[in-house]
Amino acid sequence: MEFIEYGVAERIATIALNRPDKRNAFNIGLVSELKLALEMAEKDDAVKVILIKANGQVFSAGADLGYLQQMQTYTHEQNIADSSALAQLFKYIYQHPKIIVAQIEGHAIAGGCGLAMLCDFSFAVPEAMFGYSEVKIGFIPAIVMVFLLRKIGEGRAKDLLLSARLISAQEALNYGLITKVSAADKIQSEVSNFMQQLCVECSAEALKMTKTMIAEVQNLSLDQALIYAAEMNALARTTEACKKGISSFINKEKLMW
Repeated sequence: MEFIEYGVAERIATIALNRPDKRNAFNIGLVSELKLALEMAEKDDAVKVILIKANGQVFSAGADLGYLQQMQTYTHEQNIADSSALAQLFKYIYQHPKIIVAQIEGHAIAGGCGLAMLCDFSFAVPEAMFGYSEVKIGFIPAIVMVFLLRKIGEGRAKDLLLSARLISAQEALNYGLITKVSAADKIQSEVSNFMQQLCVECSAEALKMTKTMIAEVQNLSLDQALIYAAEMNALARTTEACKKGISSFINKEKLMW
C-alpha cells in the first residue's frame, strides 16, 4: 500500500498512516487503504487488537486541502461518492468488531481529530493539539459531527465545532475525546502494555458483543434497549467464552485469553 503501513505481531495489527509529507492528510487513497487494512485485521484470526498510529510529526491534519480544491470542479455525484467513502470508513471504525487503539504523537485536526476520537481507546502525548478547524476555511465538520455528538454531547460538541479552537491533550482528555495523556518517552510502552493486557485478560468474543451493544443500544427506546439487552445477555451465557470464563473462575484456574 502507498499511504498505509500494515503489520501484525503478538496478536496486534499495527496500521500507520504514511503520508508524513502531507501531514497524513486524507485523500481517497489513504481512506481506501485504511479501510482495506481494517478489513484485513478483521478477517485475521491472529489479530485481537488494532493499533492506529502515524509516521511523521502530525497524527493527521484531516482532509487534504489540495485534494478538496480539486474536488470543487467535480460533479455533485462525484463529491457525494468521495464524502461517502469517508463516512463509510468512520462508520466501519465505530462498528468494527475488534478493539481499536490510537497512539497520537502529533496534532490531530479536523478529520484527523475525528479519527482519533472514533477509536475505542486513544492515548496522546501532552504536546498534541486537537480540534475541528473546518468552519475557519468555509467548510463544515459534517461527518465527524455525527460521532462527536454521541461521544461528548451537544454542548461540548458545539464548543469545538463552532469555535474551531484547538485544545490541548489534557483538555481533550477532560472533554472525553481521548482516553489518556502519556509522556512522549512512555507512550509506546504504555500503549503496548495496555493492548497486551486486553489480549490476555479479556475475551475477544465478549469484547465484540459489548462493543456492538454500545453502538446499537443508543438507537433504541428504553423498552427496546432492555429487550435487546436481555437477548444479548441470554446469548452471552451460551457462548464458549462465557462457559470457559465461569468454569475457570469457579475452579480457581488462571484464565488466559
